[in-house]
Amino acid sequence: MAKENGGIIGVVNTPTTTTASGVWAIEDQYNARVGNIWPGQPVPYSIDFLVVAGGGSGGGGGGGGGAGGYRTSTQGPIANGTVITVTVGDGGAGVESQANGNAGSDSSISGTSLSTITSAGGGAAGGYGNNGFNGGSGGGGGRDNPSSPGGNGNTPNTSPSQGNNGGTGVASGPAGSGGGGGGASAVGNNGSGLTGGTGGNGTASSITGSSITRAGGGGGCGNAVVSGGTGGGGDAQVSTNGTAGTVNTGGGGGAIFTLTASVFSGAGGKGVVILSMPLASFSGVTTGSPTESTSGINKILVFNGSGSYTV
Repeated sequence: MAKENGGIIGVVNTPTTTTASGVWAIEDQYNARVGNIWPGQPVPYSIDFLVVAGGGSGGGGGGGGGAGGYRTSTQGPIANGTVITVTVGDGGAGVESQANGNAGSDSSISGTSLSTITSAGGGAAGGYGNNGFNGGSGGGGGRDNPSSPGGNGNTPNTSPSQGNNGGTGVASGPAGSGGGGGGASAVGNNGSGLTGGTGGNGTASSITGSSITRAGGGGGCGNAVVSGGTGGGGDAQVSTNGTAGTVNTGGGGGAIFTLTASVFSGAGGKGVVILSMPLASFSGVTTGSPTESTSGINKILVFNGSGSYTV
């Protein structure tokens, strides 16, 4: 005898996401919906993620701030109803002369059925005579001491790497120069004599449909302006405030050369989290007011601050 189906003796009906003919028992309807094979039932889909942490700030008489950790991920299919929580880390605040910089804050994505991705905040730069600190990318070492190593990048360790080491600061006569902050794709450069190390370059991504480079390290102090790395790294300055890392790139802040009070190093740039998914699958359910755009068949959400997306 054929299986009973919906109270009717006959062949078993087979639903698809576009049609389900015949008479269906409540239990069979429920099972089909749970299996995502009921007409109109949203189909689980994959999402591409870019997660960039906040950059570290430059040091006073020191190194450049390390860029925020830079990580990518593709996950799915993600179950319908999953709430993806997005956290966007702030950059470290600038500091006055001789002080160590401040680390950036972590950025992350998390949710049920997702592998949590956390990018570590950029390492703080060393101030005058101090070593740089570890982070997503390491902060540069400060001038003098007679040499001050930069901090380690890719801390904690991830594969692939989320960042690179900061450069070494050195002494030279009564002065010296600071090391550049590490970037997502390159180490920060070492100081040399009175010439500060440039920041390590960031990494380009086309997740939004256009190639944009993010997570460059800040420039280390010297007796002239020293460039930050491509991707939002701030420039080091001589006797004026250091340049901040570019907001929402996770760039490290630039150092200051002077030991004069009331002159501040550059702050680290705030991070960013970006999601890309099939346009036809976009639910429209968000918090935190992400910037929305379309690239071909993909919907793009750019979170410049914390929020969420519901699949």
